[in-house]
Amino acid sequence: MRHLDLFEGSVRADCLTLMDRAAMKLDLARVAGRIRTQGRISQPMARRPTSPVASEERAGSKKVGVLSALWPFMMPYKALMAGALMALVLTASMSLALPLAVRRVVDNFRIENGDLLDVYFLAALGIAAVLALGTGIRYALVTRLGERVVADIRKAVFDRVIGMSPEFYERIMTGEVLSRITTDTTLIQSVLGSSASIALRNMLLFAGGLVLMLLTSAKLTGLVLLLVPAVLVPILVLGRRLRAISRENQDWIAASSGNASEALSAVQTVQSYTNETASRAAFAEVTETAYDVSRRRIATRAVLTVIVIFLVFSGIVGVLWMGANDVRAGVMTEGTLIQFVIYSVIMAGAVAALSEIWSELQRAAGATERLVELLNAADSVNDPVQPAALALPVQGEIAFDNVTFRYPARPDQVALDGMSLTVRPGETVAFVGPSGAGKTTVIQLIQRFYDPQSGRVLLDGQDLTTLSRADFRRHIALVPQDPVIFAASARENIRFGRPSASDAEVEEAARAAAAHEFIAALPEGYDSFVGERGVMLSGGQKQRIAIARAILRDAPVLLLDEATSALDAESERAVQQAVERLSADRTTLIVAHRLATVKKADRIVVLEAGRIVAQGTHDELVAGGGLYARLARLQFTDGLAAE
Repeated sequence: MRHLDLFEGSVRADCLTLMDRAAMKLDLARVAGRIRTQGRISQPMARRPTSPVASEERAGSKKVGVLSALWPFMMPYKALMAGALMALVLTASMSLALPLAVRRVVDNFRIENGDLLDVYFLAALGIAAVLALGTGIRYALVTRLGERVVADIRKAVFDRVIGMSPEFYERIMTGEVLSRITTDTTLIQSVLGSSASIALRNMLLFAGGLVLMLLTSAKLTGLVLLLVPAVLVPILVLGRRLRAISRENQDWIAASSGNASEALSAVQTVQSYTNETASRAAFAEVTETAYDVSRRRIATRAVLTVIVIFLVFSGIVGVLWMGANDVRAGVMTEGTLIQFVIYSVIMAGAVAALSEIWSELQRAAGATERLVELLNAADSVNDPVQPAALALPVQGEIAFDNVTFRYPARPDQVALDGMSLTVRPGETVAFVGPSGAGKTTVIQLIQRFYDPQSGRVLLDGQDLTTLSRADFRRHIALVPQDPVIFAASARENIRFGRPSASDAEVEEAARAAAAHEFIAALPEGYDSFVGERGVMLSGGQKQRIAIARAILRDAPVLLLDEATSALDAESERAVQQAVERLSADRTTLIVAHRLATVKKADRIVVLEAGRIVAQGTHDELVAGGGLYARLARLQFTDGLAAE
């Protein structure tokens, strides 16, 4: 009995592992899944969070076999896997050999031959050294393997989704894709970099420890095996309740986070409407509810801790009592008893680790399913197997041949209805019409973000579906209605249009877009950081940087989708002059609601309900009456009268 203190710490840790690790780590692993739900809880103070069942089903999968989909990513690293396996077997063997050395030391502690005792101590020290070295090598190899495989998976998934058409993102939210690339790959990294090797190691320890326990004392082994059901019953019963409470706790934590995020992201609106008190009350209510649920979780875990530790230590005391009697009776030595206790601790720890790792494997299987879904996602727009060569140099002729198109998300609504149109090389054509007439759809089809259900879109007489998308898109420059500004410097944002451009070319493009003056006035000029999504810039400044980017690209086809909508009159006039200079030798398509920006276009195409209802110059269309004349009257005549 005097040796009980030597193992109390280890035994307590393994007892807690049986019932506590699974719950505590389960909470942490589920936080990411809970956070995903916060966007769907807009008013947590008014109702319970969304059902945790959906989150739980999404977090894991019972089809653990789906993890085999990771094998192709692991195959290139066979040497790492072989080294890790050898280190794993070595460390497991040393762990099982260590109690034998301890037994020798204890049984020969009182012998007069000190040299022999020194040999036993050195043997135990040698085993510990080999175990430590093997563990370090195993950790290094397995962790490196996990990091390498996950990096390859992330790259493969990103490579796939970055080329997907807009239709793909109509079916899945961008945040969900990012969550899969980050959170789901982190789960896989945990399995490959830790859990898999721990599972194999503990299987070896369990099997080896059970055999050596039987060889050490079959009677005591039988008693230990009888205690297992008594310990497992409260773990299964209370553990299920603990997991349910933990899920509810994380749901409320996510609700609290969502509530705070929503209020802080609109803090100026909250303050403008003097709703600070209501926001504080809503956040406090959700936070207090999360606290109340956590109290129930803590109480349940405390009860489970008391029951399991009492049962385990009662069993240990019983085993040691019987073992001590056997020692007194001369049936076994003190060293044999210590050896048995160590093996029982090793086996209990192995069982606890395996039970915990099974849930991790299920979560990793669910993550793998979601990543494989992205890798195998079908796309409606694909490059041909053998793309045709684009004739160079590109002249810039664009033709729509009886094109009919419906957006996948709105299959009953026609965006373009039998449209036929040819834009000659170097011609400037403007598209006008009411909202929903199909103007922006024209721009998207020219870039082949979608394919029409019937008809063809051609560039220099070549059907876009026969060409590589990257091949023809490099000859197109776009200024979208909502300009995209990256979290970089002003210079790098403009250079995005042509990465090989020099600083002088970047500044020249900025001057042409009437952006040079405000960029030069920034604290660090062109090297000034403009913030995430360009938060440090005004709407008009963002648009001018986007125009400079398109100018720098120097492409034969220029697409302007409401490119001057956010500009003041002076900047618009300067940009318009730059666009006119650019349009002289480029095919330019302009989408605009403000007719003042398209009056000088070579041709204006009027769209309504996806059909071309008129086309001609500004003067011709005004004289001809109809939709364009009505729009012109509203914007020019009525506008002047209002002034």
